[in-house]
Formats: sequence, structure tokens, C-alpha cells
Amino acid sequence: MDASFSIFLRRDDDAAPSTNSSSQDFLNLFSNPFQTQIQSDAALASLGTSLGFTLLVTLLFCFLRPYNTVVYAPRLRHADEKHAPPPLGKSPWAWIKPVLTTKEHLMVEKVGMDATLFLRFTRMCRNMFLVLSIVGCAILIPVNVFGGKGLYKQWTNISVLMKMTPQYMFGEIYWAFVATAYAFNIIICFFLWWNYRAVVRLRKYYFESQEYQSSLHARTLMINDIPRDLRTDEGVVKIVEEAKMANDPPRGVISRNMKELPDLIEEHEDAVRDLEAVLAKYLKNPDKLPPKRPMCKPSKKDKSINSKEKVDAIDYLTGRIKDLEARIKEVRLSIDNRNAMPYGFASYGTVDEAHGVAFAAKGKHPQGSTVRLAPRPTDIIWKNMAMSKQDRRRNGIINNLWITLLTAVWIVPNILIAVFLTNLANLGKVWPAFQKELERDPKLWAAVQGILSPAITSLFYYFLPAIFRRLSMLAGDTTKTSRDRHVTNKLYAFFVLNNLVLFSIFGALWQFVSDIISARREDKSAWEALEDSQVFSHIMIALSNLSPFWLSWLLQRNLGAAIDLSQVVNLAKSSFARRFMHPTPRQLIEWTAPPPFDYASYYNYFLFYTTVALCFATLQPLVLPVTAIYFCIDSFLKKYLVMYVFVTKTESGGVFWRILFNRMLFAMLLSDIVVALVVKANGYSWVMLGVMAGLPFLLLGFKLYCKRTFDQQIAYYIRRSLKDVESPTTGDKQSRRSDRVAVRFGHPALYKPLMTPMVHAKAQHLLGEIYHGRLDTDTDAVSVAGYSDVYSMKNMSKTQAGKKAPGSGPFEFVNESELDFENYKKRPDFRGEHGGDGELYGRPEDLIRPGTGRTYTSNSDSPSQSERTLKEGGSVLDGAAGTTYPAGYHHTPTMRESSPDRSTENILRAAAPMGVATPGEPVSPELERKPLGAADTSYDYFRGRR
Repeated sequence: MDASFSIFLRRDDDAAPSTNSSSQDFLNLFSNPFQTQIQSDAALASLGTSLGFTLLVTLLFCFLRPYNTVVYAPRLRHADEKHAPPPLGKSPWAWIKPVLTTKEHLMVEKVGMDATLFLRFTRMCRNMFLVLSIVGCAILIPVNVFGGKGLYKQWTNISVLMKMTPQYMFGEIYWAFVATAYAFNIIICFFLWWNYRAVVRLRKYYFESQEYQSSLHARTLMINDIPRDLRTDEGVVKIVEEAKMANDPPRGVISRNMKELPDLIEEHEDAVRDLEAVLAKYLKNPDKLPPKRPMCKPSKKDKSINSKEKVDAIDYLTGRIKDLEARIKEVRLSIDNRNAMPYGFASYGTVDEAHGVAFAAKGKHPQGSTVRLAPRPTDIIWKNMAMSKQDRRRNGIINNLWITLLTAVWIVPNILIAVFLTNLANLGKVWPAFQKELERDPKLWAAVQGILSPAITSLFYYFLPAIFRRLSMLAGDTTKTSRDRHVTNKLYAFFVLNNLVLFSIFGALWQFVSDIISARREDKSAWEALEDSQVFSHIMIALSNLSPFWLSWLLQRNLGAAIDLSQVVNLAKSSFARRFMHPTPRQLIEWTAPPPFDYASYYNYFLFYTTVALCFATLQPLVLPVTAIYFCIDSFLKKYLVMYVFVTKTESGGVFWRILFNRMLFAMLLSDIVVALVVKANGYSWVMLGVMAGLPFLLLGFKLYCKRTFDQQIAYYIRRSLKDVESPTTGDKQSRRSDRVAVRFGHPALYKPLMTPMVHAKAQHLLGEIYHGRLDTDTDAVSVAGYSDVYSMKNMSKTQAGKKAPGSGPFEFVNESELDFENYKKRPDFRGEHGGDGELYGRPEDLIRPGTGRTYTSNSDSPSQSERTLKEGGSVLDGAAGTTYPAGYHHTPTMRESSPDRSTENILRAAAPMGVATPGEPVSPELERKPLGAADTSYDYFRGRR
């Protein structure tokens, strides 16, 4: 106890007037970055501003929501009937009841498995911290307040907040902290176990849903790292059959080398967007054009122009788009001659059969390859699919080096924030002029301290997700969902290391080093200096003194939740752009679409809040109810945002859970380390530490139990026992000539429709004057190389039936009334960024209609669009009815060895003969929507046209 008292006496001596120089004062600041002069006022300021602004922003949302559904309910406007959330009334409070009453099993259908898991995680945190608040505050606040009464007489200026910390008590009373640590571990493990079981039920419900059972990716395997001698369709089948034989052989497809095709399409899209931006600015006022035509520098990727001088932007970009279209067509037609790639896909007849093979192949690597369940086609990062194991390993090392460098660079500003912004009194010690201002109005600067430091800290981390997402792309992630999981991992590690550990204990480490240096100057040995430095006491005191900062920081999270609800950032951004910039029609349409939900960022924030609260729970118990209040508010507000505003860009089916589970256990382990540090500093009992030594083993055992009990059920859908997966499967043999696995899992560069420049219709009459290139009147198939997103047929007038539309050149004109995502949500160039594969809007690309011989080949409602897509994709029709292959893919072994199945099983039950419609009823549901008087083309189904 004498050793700890010496620290307090030293702190008391430091508070006395000193003749140290300014440089010495500057160095002394690093040992105690958050003193008690204005910390109580700062915490109160954070509480007042947080709750006040949260209430104000929420009320503002309530009254704005009924009159701005484009911003506050885009999902309600655009989703189909199955996925649309409950309708909302015009009352300011009408949104509350649907959020409260919508149950979890409906959420899986309405918003998807990923969003449902996110909401369950927020509710788990809410309930967990409510229980922890009751237990922690009931035990720790009385213990801390009454346990330190002996020292309050010596230091009368101790604030109420600091009396709740454990730094003023010593001895056996720390058994209460050991008991609290065990209680916290048991509570957290219980909530994780309870929700693990719930996630298993949700995953089973997801696996058995009609959408999953009808999707092609659910019964398809992805094979990576295929040896060179097996890079054929037959080789893919051989690999998966080596893992596990099946009665019904799979369909295998090997991928082909796209080479420059993806880059050409990317350049084409960039050129289209550049041309749209140029025209939007130049034609902003069609009645008064600028005197000079827009100019631009040629693209660095354009090898046809060597000059760096500026050229006419409209003519150059239009010509470049035309040239790129011709090159894309030429490359697409030559894909058949390209070499095979080290990855492919194998499709099975049933979902459980595919999952059984994937489970049997887990960890086996047949023929050196990697076999796993295929993701959704829209989830694949195609440019990384061909990357070898060695390249991924090397890129991963480089990626980690970049993250280490970023962490090291951030240490310096992090230290300055920890020293000065967390306590402005420290800034006054080295800046006399500011010290006078601080003394003149301490209440004002207390409010600034409570708001400024957490705000600046949060602002920096706003840009981190984009940085880590880019690094993960370079590291070789093959899917977007795996990239987001890795981004979450790296963000969490960065936050915990840099913003929690280094930020929190730097002052203690600085004092520890300076004590050793001082002892060495007094000719003490290094060991004596270490014994006298009392490093554990320094760390415990530094963490206790820093706890008001984290309390203020957590209080401000409520304001962030309200700002998310108000969508003030999106409102301000779009309003500013509309008024002061020149948005293109495409941008105006995209701004009305539901924004994608950033799971990586939000999961990282919640995990970090949880880690901070658990680590400081024993040092400042008030962080527990503050965190509980935050999750109570945000779990409710986020449910509205997920139901009515955001969409899941790429559905993963809830695979985030294991990352969340592991990070929660790590946060609990970190909290146990903090408790052990406090006990070692002032508890003076190795017995206490020995008792706490069992906590890491408790967490490890719990993790292994959950892994063995639940993980297989979460990862695989197998109706039979997993013990029987090595035996051959049984089931009805089904024809899979309609799977179209080559198309669905072919590189999108093969068949992706090309973007067309969009121009506002108000400027249509000027195109003939400002555009010097081709128009409809002088365009034929040769002028666009027989390949274009616009000129597959003559454009017809929308207003005069049977009349050709006026000449427009290679542009798409958009009226003011059409600048809404509702009119474009089924087009690939819009749907991909704002709804994944179209499932939200009722037209998923990955859907296989059971019992029929076709899948969705296009998400366009227009027959001409379907024909154009077919032509541009280089598709050819073969002898198998209903089967289409893009250039670059061959018939699979199953297709070559099979003849057309003449039975009616799984095609059209009780179907009439070919070419004859059943009297009295349409052949297919599509014919029920056929326009009156249209020709009956149901027989085209058997020609492969449908």
C-alpha cells in the first residue's frame, strides 16, 4: 500500500507550483493526459448535447419523413410486394408501430438474412448491456465509492466521476472485482450461446426458403486452384467426384481467360460517365449554350492518341465509346480461343447434394484444388479469381505491411489528441495565451472539450473503411462478402490497437519510461528502477483518469444514431449537388435509389463500442448504462433504416456471425486483462490473480463448444446426418440442361449490356448541332461494328405509334418525369449497385424456376432489351432446347452425352404437343400478361428462345 500511496503523493506534489521549464511541462503532460479540472463539466456537456440534439434530430425526422419518401422510404417505393415493408401513414409517428410489431421471421423475407442478423446482433448488445448495467453498477459503484473514503480527506477536489473509479482503494476489497469479472463472463457467454442457437434457426429457415432453394448458386460449387491438366469441363467434374461421388453427376464448367475484356468494359463505363458529365454541364441551359465547346485531355489508356493537348470533349468521348464498343465485340467473339483459367463451377441437382459434397471436400483439397459452396454470381470479384495461392499469400503480406504503416503513422496525431484535446488544460500549460482564455470561461471550454475530441477522433475513422476495402481487394479476396468480413477484422484490430490500447495507456507508459530514466540518473540499477516504477499502478491510474473521455465519447454515439436516421448527409449532399453542380441524369436517378448498407463499418462500430464499454466497466461503471442506452436507441432506429431505407448490396446469408462471436469473446478477454491489471496494481494478492487465471480457459472452452455444436449447421444445409455424407447420395435423377451454369457463373464481361450515355430530354433538339458524329439517319450495323447497346433495332417514337424516333445519335434521352430509380430498377447498369442481383425488385438473376426449362436470361421487361442482351453477349443457340451458352463456354460432358428427354417429368406436366396451345388456357403464366392481339409465341420455348 505504501508504494501506491507514493504515487498519489507524487501527484499531489506535481500539483504544487513548480519552477520547471515549459519544455518540462510539455513532457509532464504525457504522463497524465486527462486531469480532473474540467472533466465533470465535459461529461455533463456531452450528455446534454448528445441527448438534446438526438431528440431534436429525431423530431425533425418525424415531421420530414411523410413528405420525402425518396429519402426516408426508398425501399417502400421500389421493392416488390414480397419484399416491401409495411406501408406507412402520413402521421409523424406512423413509423413507430411497424418497427415495433414486425417480427424476426418476417424480416428474413423482407430484408434478407444479413439485415436480420444485424438487427439480432444489435438487440443482443442491448439486452446484454442492460443486464451488465444492473449487475455492474449494483456491485462496483458502491464498492468504489465507499472503498476509497479513506483518501477523500486528503484530496478534497476529487470529482464525483473519479470517486467511482477504483484508484483510491486497496487490499481485499478487490475480491469484488474478481467476482464481477466472472459474472460478466457468464452473462456474455449466455447471450452469445442463446443467439448462436437463434442464428442456427435463422440459417435453417434461410436454407429452406423458396428463394434459396430455387437459386442456382445454392446447388453449385466453386473450385479454385485447379491444376493445369484438369482445366476442362471434364476436369472440374473429376475434381468434385474425387471429393464425393454422387449418383447424378454434376455439370462442370471451366472458365476462360477474359484478358483485356473487363478492362475494356470498365474503360467504356468511365467514358460514358465522363461524356454524361460533359453534356450535363454544357447543356445545363439549352437556350443559352456556353460560347466555347467543352475540352478535355485524352485518356492515358487511349493508345490511338499520343498528343497530350486538349481535344473537343464531346467528339472525342463519343468516338472513344464507339471504338471501345467495337473492340469489346471483337474480343467477346474470340473468347472461345482463349486459354482456360484455374477456376470453375459444378452444379448439382439438389441443394443438399451440393452441400454434402462441399462438406465432404472441406479440408481435403482434391487434386490440390479448393472446393467450396459457390457464392452468388454478383458476389464474385472476378479479377481476383485467377490469383494463385502464392500471389494471395504475397499480397496478404504486403497488405498487412500497409496496415502496419498506417497504424504507425496515426500514432503521432493519436498521441496529440490523447494529450491535448482530451484535456484542454494541458494545452494551456504549453500555450499561455490559451490558458488565459481557459480561465476566463471554463464552462465554455469544458463543453468544447467534451465535444471536440470525440468528434475529431470519429471523423478520421469515417474514411478508414474505404481504405481497408481497397487494401482487401488488392490482397486477393474472391468475393465481396469475404472482403467485407476482412475489412471488419482489420478495422476492429486498428480501432482496438490504435484508438483504445495505445491511446489509453500511452500516458502510463510515458511515465514508466521517464521514471526509469530518472532512476538511472540517480545511479540505480535497471532492476531497481523497474521495481520502483510501479508500472501497473501507473497504468491503472492512467486508465481511470481517461475514463471520463470514453464516457463522453460513448454519450456522443447517440447523436450519431440520430444523424443516421435523419439521413442528413445524403440530404445535404444531393441538395448541394442539385443547386451548385451539374448532376447527370444517371446521378439523379441513382440518388433516388435505396443506398447500400455498409455492414463492415457498422459492425466495427458496434464491436468497438462494446470493447470500450467492457474494458472500462470496472474502471468507470457508468459506461455500462450509457452503452445500454445507446443500443436501446440505435437498435430501434437501425431497424427502421434497414426496413425502409437501406438495401443489402450483396446478400451473404448471415456469414458475419462467427466474426461477431469471436470479436465479442476477444473483447471479454481484454476486459479480463484490465481487471487483472487493476487487481495486480492495488489488490496485493496473487491468489486473486490465480482465481482469475481460469477465465481465459472458460472462454476458450466455450468457443470450442460452440464451434463443434453449431458451426456445421450454420455452414451447410444437409437434411441427412452429416455422418453419412461420405456415402453416395440418393435421389431422383433430374435433367439439368436448364441450369445455365455457364451463363450464370460466366464472367459478366461476356454478356453484360453496355451502358448508353444518358442525356436530359430538354437538350434533345441540340444534339444535331453540338454532336458531329453519327446520327440515326446515317447509322447502320457496320458503323457500330454490329454491336451496340442502342442500335440493335431502330428506335421507335414513344408518342407516335409506328413512327421512328427522331435522330439522336448514340444517346439515351431521359425526361424530367423519368428521373426516378423506379423506372430503371430492373436494368443491369442500375440494379447491381442498388439491390444486388435484383431479388429485391422481384427479378433475381440467380433464380431457377423448378419444373421448367428456362431461367431468367435478362431482367429487362422489354423484349427488345432481351434480344439486344442476347446479341451483345455473343450467345449462340445449340441443339439442346432452352440451353444458351455465351462465347467462351463449351457444352459440358453431361450435355454432350445426353439426348433430349422426351418425358414430361419436370418440364411441363400434361403439356400439349409442341406448337399447339392447350385450349381454354395459356401455356405459361407469361401469356396471361400478353398484350391483347399479340401473336402467340409460346412455341418459341421449345426453340430455345425462352
